Amino acid sequence: MNDTPDPAAPIAQSDSPDLVQVVLGECSAADADAVFGVLRTHFASDRGDDAPHRTEQPGPAVWTGGFLASGSPGPVRGVLLAGPVTADLQGSPVAVDRLRATLESAFVVSDTGTASGDQEVQVQLRLTGAEHGEPPLPGH
Repeated sequence: MNDTPDPAAPIAQSDSPDLVQVVLGECSAADADAVFGVLRTHFASDRGDDAPHRTEQPGPAVWTGGFLASGSPGPVRGVLLAGPVTADLQGSPVAVDRLRATLESAFVVSDTGTASGDQEVQVQLRLTGAEHGEPPLPGH
């Protein structure tokens, strides 16, 4: 049995323990689309196939999306980015770990901060493109 949800299926429950809110910033729309594209391939999203939506905040552009991380997909081929991307993930520890593992298989990821609550965790990551489109090496 495959536990990975149909990525094309819309998010049915916004209060699901598998829901992870993702906020991308300090990047181009193309890089935000590349990151969300990887996540949409493996997890159901409130974004569907839409390009990232910019929030209406003054200052740098910020893109948001929600993803149901109810399964653990296999490794993802490395993805190139034009520049670094800041990604904030917020949700249950298990769901955030699933999204993070997918990001780590597609990009070079460094942890820039973590905050834990009773039932939620918020993690800030810095994503850079995998060299030559190959999967990053573990620990890099």
